[in-house]
Amino acid sequence: MDKVVIVTGGASGIGYAVAQSLRQNNYRVVIADLNQAVGEQAAQTLGCHFVAVDLSRQVDNYRLVEETVAKYGTIDILVNNAGFQHVCPLDEFPEEMWNTMLSVMLTSPFLLTKYCWPYMKKNGWGRIVNIASVHGQVASPFKAAYISAKHGLVGLTKSTALEGGEFGITANTICPAYVKTPLVDRQIADQASTHGIEPDKVISDIMLKNAAIKRMIEPEEIGELVNYIVSDAARSFTGSNLTIDLGWTAQ
Repeated sequence: MDKVVIVTGGASGIGYAVAQSLRQNNYRVVIADLNQAVGEQAAQTLGCHFVAVDLSRQVDNYRLVEETVAKYGTIDILVNNAGFQHVCPLDEFPEEMWNTMLSVMLTSPFLLTKYCWPYMKKNGWGRIVNIASVHGQVASPFKAAYISAKHGLVGLTKSTALEGGEFGITANTICPAYVKTPLVDRQIADQASTHGIEPDKVISDIMLKNAAIKRMIEPEEIGELVNYIVSDAARSFTGSNLTIDLGWTAQ
């Protein structure tokens, strides 16, 4: 494969697993992340190109696309994965945190899609994969901004799919339940404090409460799913929510 991919939030967790899986299939991968030290190490390990960005800033979204095109000449695949959580009761939720979370998890995917669009149209081929969450389909308490952003991302994906079809561009959303990542590890302590329970109870009583399969998802499972959805074998998938949630939403 010689196609060019941008993976946001690619320095760790799901993003790293996605970048690793794509590199194993010889895609040319650009990792974008806020954490420069970790991002550079990840890129060196995987043989990727790294761009340090703050995706809450419009100018950094534009620069990411410009640097990718300067490096490789085009963009074929965009994986919008970057995100973070803040667990907090609604009436205590900081307004600035709300703005930042929506900027990173909803506005940035829109901007990057917009900036990548001309290259995909010119190629007559493109893949946009938005990493949402099971919380793009259902809600939980104390996560107002995260859930709002992920629901919005599902809608953005569907609209993008409808506009992209005539140009050979597909857009799909992957909606995982809790994945074993540093982001989720940090949530455990936050949720324990918010709910007033022990950390081990967060996993069993909150994170896996609605799951039929009582385990966390491995990041590599998401990486393999992305590999499939960007392949020609998945060319008929567009506007879809690919739910990998251990049976959470089956009930």
